[in-house]
Amino acid sequence: MCTGKCSRFIGASLYPLALTSIICNILLFFPGWDVQYAKDGHITEEVKYMGGLIGGGIMVLVPAIHIHLTGKQGCCANRCGMFLSIAFAAVGVAGALYSFAVAMSGLVNGPLCRVGLIWMTPFKDKENSYLHNQNTWFLCTSPDNVIQFNIALFSTLAAVGAVETILCSIQMINGLFGCLCGTCKSKETY
Repeated sequence: MCTGKCSRFIGASLYPLALTSIICNILLFFPGWDVQYAKDGHITEEVKYMGGLIGGGIMVLVPAIHIHLTGKQGCCANRCGMFLSIAFAAVGVAGALYSFAVAMSGLVNGPLCRVGLIWMTPFKDKENSYLHNQNTWFLCTSPDNVIQFNIALFSTLAAVGAVETILCSIQMINGLFGCLCGTCKSKETY
């Protein structure tokens, strides 16, 4: 595959992933589909780190735009553009890894929920993971279905972060080849 076509493919693939990451992070602010928990500050700590919004979202979306434009015809489809795409892809890798790490931390620690009358993270620092033991989920009485809510969204963020990391890493290699060898575009198209 041509380095320019590869850049266009990677850039176009990163757009929906970044959008998914942003949406998942925003939804995590509303456990139980209620705004009241966010108003009262009863939000899982990892949600406040905004790994999906900043890391997997903005820090991947900006490089995706440049990477996509690198594969287009014109001034960006040259060795300099491919060199810059390496730097932008590195920023994307950093953002995606941040999103992945925050999502995994959110999965491991579990949600903030009300246990009796106290708001706490009941599954944090436990030897046995709550993910494999659904019998302990009854501890969280509020928000409704917060455990399933967090598992679904943090798992999605982790998966998206992993795919973004892979795609941006591939673009770093592709950018290196494009920088050293040039793009496959003929000179007539310029």
